[in-house]
This record gives sequence, C-alpha cells and structure tokens, in this order.
Amino acid sequence: MAPHRLDANVDGLNIKIAIDRGGTFTDCLGIVEGREDDIVVKLLSQDPSNYADAPIEGIRRILEQATGKSIPRSEKLSTGDFSSVSIRMGTTVATNALLERKGDRVALLITKGFKDALQIGNQSRPHLFDLNIRRPDVLYEDVVEVDERVTIEDYQQNPTPDKEALAASLETDPHLTRGVSGEV
Repeated sequence: MAPHRLDANVDGLNIKIAIDRGGTFTDCLGIVEGREDDIVVKLLSQDPSNYADAPIEGIRRILEQATGKSIPRSEKLSTGDFSSVSIRMGTTVATNALLERKGDRVALLITKGFKDALQIGNQSRPHLFDLNIRRPDVLYEDVVEVDERVTIEDYQQNPTPDKEALAASLETDPHLTRGVSGEV
C-alpha cells in the first residue's frame, strides 16, 4: 500500500469515487474533500490471480490511500471514516460486446409499422453522389413488432382507451388538452 502524499485524518470528510470499467482496464478516481491531489488507480479488468472484482479492488486501494490504513482483501470495505461517500460507476463492457458482436444474440422490439426504422437510419450520407453505398450491418438478428400505441391516454392491453379514466383526467388536470386529431 502506498499512502496518499497528503495522508491525514479523514474523519468527517467527504469522498467521491468514480469508476470506469472497460474490457481491458478499470480506471478509478478518488477525490477526498480538502486534499489537493486526487487518488488514481488503474487495474486490469480481469486479474483473478490477484483480485476477484476490479471495481471493488479499486475502491479498496483508494480507501487505503485515503485513510493510510491497510485493508486486507478478505475484509469488507468500510467507509465509516468519511461523513459522506459517493461511488459512481460506468462501463462499456456491454456496448463493446454488442459492437464486436460477441455474447448473446440480440433482437429488436419496436412499435408495429417501424420494423425498418434502424435500417433506414437518419439518411445522412457523407458522400452524397457515391453510387457504391455500403450500409453498416444492423446489430440485431430479429425484429419483433409490438402492436401498441403510446399516448398520454390510459390504454389497456387491447389498445382501447379507458374513456372514463380519460374523461376524469381531462376534468381534473389543467395541463391536458384534446388536440385537433382528438388525442389527448
């Protein structure tokens, strides 16, 4: 354990920990209120011979550096020395698996009539007059169209509005208005 350069009593201080777990590395940042230097820890996302879980190991190392106390891996982590603790974590593992087409097969569930919405895309073409357009492959294998409609009206499973509930809502909620098409 390498103690933090400004190692001091942390009682009553706030700590913020941010973690970014990627496919190869896990980056951890610890910010202790009242200290100039941040604590930065970079770990392999998978290293079973040294630790079971990279984010937990990153938090453990940050707490060790912030408090100056050794925390064995077998011990539960305690943040009792701090008055408040914020831990935030983001990951690109699932996104990478999807883009690299690794992992489970993917299906798209979409409103009936919009089956080809993702194939059509946004119609942006960087080379407007290119005759050999290569469209990127879609990320899903199958499309399931769902017979539904989402509006503010109280629809049940058989997409028929609940007229009584709608009438009551129109009378009591001043923000609801019936439009020209008749929808609320």
